[in-house]
Amino acid sequence: MTSSSTPGLARFNTLAGSEAIAVLHEVCASAVWGSVILSRRPYATVEALLSASDAAMAELSAEDLAEAMAGHPPIGRPKPGDPTSSREQRGMAGASEALKDEMLALNLAYQERFGHVFLICATGATGEQMRDAVKTRIENSPEQERGHVRTELGKINRIRLTRLVEEDKD
Repeated sequence: MTSSSTPGLARFNTLAGSEAIAVLHEVCASAVWGSVILSRRPYATVEALLSASDAAMAELSAEDLAEAMAGHPPIGRPKPGDPTSSREQRGMAGASEALKDEMLALNLAYQERFGHVFLICATGATGEQMRDAVKTRIENSPEQERGHVRTELGKINRIRLTRLVEEDKD
């Protein structure tokens, strides 16, 4: 129920600034995005928070996008000890060694072409779907790909923010 307020949203609205920035950095590594979200508190509803996230994402510069992407590990290689990236990339967890090897090669080719990690909202996606996405998107122009990255980051931020404010932390 993302249209109403939650105890988690109330907690987020009242976090000290430094705590809120740390929590927001876990959602998105862009300092500008985090500052914008922080500056617009308090949020009356979860949907208001998600809308603010979308608006902040739309305004990020190329440098801010690069900073946000730097917080994401390559698909198939979640950060050790990071339950968030492991959960989001669950679709690669049971992938065959051949698919993992192919994904590694595609990630490297993508990174060489665009200068940054391949970014996709991996939540709920299979390894094959992620592979097919990188194969398609590697053909994009840099401008097209920046648009895809912005969209995918926005989806990831929405999922992470929703989880943050809807978790039951007694």
